[in-house]
Amino acid sequence: MLSNFLGRHYRELAGNWTPTVGVWGAMGPVGLVWATGWRLILDWVPYNNGKFKKDN
Repeated sequence: MLSNFLGRHYRELAGNWTPTVGVWGAMGPVGLVWATGWRLILDWVPYNNGKFKKDN
């Protein structure tokens, strides 16, 4: 139904933008980890949580 409404032109435009949206979508989480600090995010990953123990 949506493809009938949008037409061929807009489907082609969406196909052209797919790689760009994919790259920006992948860089979003990487930017989030960079902005918040890698330890804050990677403490939730089981392997890294055990690898980087804090000495109290």
